[in-house]
Amino acid sequence: MVNAYSPTPIDGYSTPTSTLQASTENIIRSHIRPEGGAQPELQKRYHFEFLLRNLRQGFPERYVSQDASQPWLIYWTLHCFSILGAGLDDQTKKRGIYCLLAVATLLNLLTPELLAGVPDFLATCQTYEGGFGNASFPGWAFEADDPESETGPAKTYDPSAPRPPLGEAHGGYTFCATASWVLLRSFIDLYYAPAIQSSAVSLPQKPHIDTRALLRWCTQMQGLPIELGGFKGRTNKLVDGCYSWWVGGCFVLVEALLGVGAHSEPSTEENAGEEEGQKSWDDIDDSLFDRKALQEYILLAGQHPAGGLRDKPPKPADAYHTLYCSAGLSAAQHRVIPSEPRRKAVISAWDAAQARARDGTGFRATSEAEREKLDALRRQTCAHVLSWAEEEGTELYVGGATNRVNATHPLFNLTTTHSDTMMAYFYGQTFPSRHFTPAKK
Repeated sequence: MVNAYSPTPIDGYSTPTSTLQASTENIIRSHIRPEGGAQPELQKRYHFEFLLRNLRQGFPERYVSQDASQPWLIYWTLHCFSILGAGLDDQTKKRGIYCLLAVATLLNLLTPELLAGVPDFLATCQTYEGGFGNASFPGWAFEADDPESETGPAKTYDPSAPRPPLGEAHGGYTFCATASWVLLRSFIDLYYAPAIQSSAVSLPQKPHIDTRALLRWCTQMQGLPIELGGFKGRTNKLVDGCYSWWVGGCFVLVEALLGVGAHSEPSTEENAGEEEGQKSWDDIDDSLFDRKALQEYILLAGQHPAGGLRDKPPKPADAYHTLYCSAGLSAAQHRVIPSEPRRKAVISAWDAAQARARDGTGFRATSEAEREKLDALRRQTCAHVLSWAEEEGTELYVGGATNRVNATHPLFNLTTTHSDTMMAYFYGQTFPSRHFTPAKK
């Protein structure tokens, strides 16, 4: 056995590689099990905790360099759970809802089964601050009635029960939750009961979020003038360039939920006078955050002299921050909001048969009424997603038009060209041009 642990032979000529080889062998030798010692044990519990920590708390900062490999990171983690013989609990499966909704929406994979319970869960993730945390406690309002019952503890729903504390509100989770909530609006309207419903209709009650509290939290995340108007991701934390998108990009979504900022109908003879009166206000920037200050933070503090964008000086640039600083700059330069004429144009051009033909979910409706309801879900969701367009006359370019970047879709952080093309293919539709002008009455 002694020979088995002998050092690797060398030729007497030392190199950095041979030196590192010898050092590595010495380290490994210290881990060798002594003769007669206990058999080595796979520390599954610690490995489970390590993997779960990455999923729930996020990967350590050193993984920023692998941002472009995020699908691989998730695959490595989830498949390792499988190899080690563990499945994901329902709470852990819920950290990836935004990604699921975005992909399902873009690829025509929406079904009521897929979305069931998601709005309810999202609503419980909103914290007392107004932003969203990364998890919730779905059973917080259930209490045991009779622990001595022969059939086991009976549980009843008690909304007055004290709610366990959630994780603190965070910029990334807040964006994902808000974008998910906007994507789910058509599903909520179709599959949840209205405020007043007939007793004959058995539908879950509509969940709600506090939109004004959400807006208040978002506005409080923008830094002071000494911080150049950058955004932070949590209360009392430092500004960070990536939140230029995660929080700065969240404002138009909140506007949509509040029902403000949407493009109006094209002018007609009836509203022409009203439209003329409105023009005097067109030069007023009614954005809910300081767009100029955010651009100054990105341009002055976010750019690395050697190229790329960063969290803040003096940190180095990386691909993650280069993307999200750029996306935040786009959100500060352009106002991309829902357009009602565009939504109606998409609905008018909708081909239900083609959408059914491209359905890759394998979902089988139990009745024709259920099938039509599913068709309506996809039509309305698609029309809403494709209605987002840049509001003309609201561009703001700090440093001049040479600093202009392209507008990006607030729900997907893709250009509208990319999102339009993907959805046209997977839904089998021919959508009207974005330069479409409705015929006048």
